[in-house]
Amino acid sequence: MAERGGLISTQELAGLLGQPNLRVFDCTTYLDYQPEGGPVPYIVRPGKVTFEEGHIPGADFLDLQGEFSDQNTELRFMMPDAAHLETAFGRHGVGNDSRVVLYSIGTAMWATRFWWMLRSLGFEALVLDGGLDKWKAEGRALETGPTKGYPAAKFTAAPKSGFFVDKRETQAASANRSTVVVNALGPQFHKGLEPSRYGRPGRIPGSVNVPAATLIDAQAKTFLSPADVAPKFAAQGITKDKRVVAYCGGGISATIDLFQLYRLGYDNITLYDASMGEWAKDESLPIETG
Repeated sequence: MAERGGLISTQELAGLLGQPNLRVFDCTTYLDYQPEGGPVPYIVRPGKVTFEEGHIPGADFLDLQGEFSDQNTELRFMMPDAAHLETAFGRHGVGNDSRVVLYSIGTAMWATRFWWMLRSLGFEALVLDGGLDKWKAEGRALETGPTKGYPAAKFTAAPKSGFFVDKRETQAASANRSTVVVNALGPQFHKGLEPSRYGRPGRIPGSVNVPAATLIDAQAKTFLSPADVAPKFAAQGITKDKRVVAYCGGGISATIDLFQLYRLGYDNITLYDASMGEWAKDESLPIETG
């Protein structure tokens, strides 16, 4: 079922529904953007309402900010410690022998965020190509109502180093010729042409731009093929002999870049977890525009 890159098709998943060790999760989160210049860029709203309106039969719901993020910081979606995640995933029925499929609505980034988190814990999950959008477009079965959940399980993490970096490591990486820092935000934000919800407009100095939105088919919501995305990374000087540090606004959309790099066979890749949510507000850190 799995291949390098961890994608599963809607047809493949439909054939697996009902298997006892299958765990399917809707990971959708919504961001209610706040006025620019305010204390917070957005208010986080878990996608429980849309889950109850229709989800893949048997699926459970994962609340990224509410259950699977560090609660001891003002920054949203920060990676918590492994013990917290062992408990949280176990509560949702994930054991080390589970087959986990992740999906989200509208954008794959919520699913790829969980995929990245699980990989950092030594667990290989699958992302549903096209998410619920494609599933519904094909007229496949839906279930409504609150989650029924899965029986609790024992999840033992095997944490791996190098999956997340902080601002100081990112700053050092930006000056290292053997590393490429890549911004997954849109070009207008990368160039600082529009006001930023996160603070100062602009980018981490020296970073290149491969917007996450350009790595997905906008209509089908499916991932572009490795052959289609490889030139986009190559054009920005991203090669397999270099380390890649990816960032965005809050450490979410950058996981689409990481997912596609992983599909291309890259292994030396990492995420600046706090991203511009931290960088743009920290006056001690340099920022670049133009």
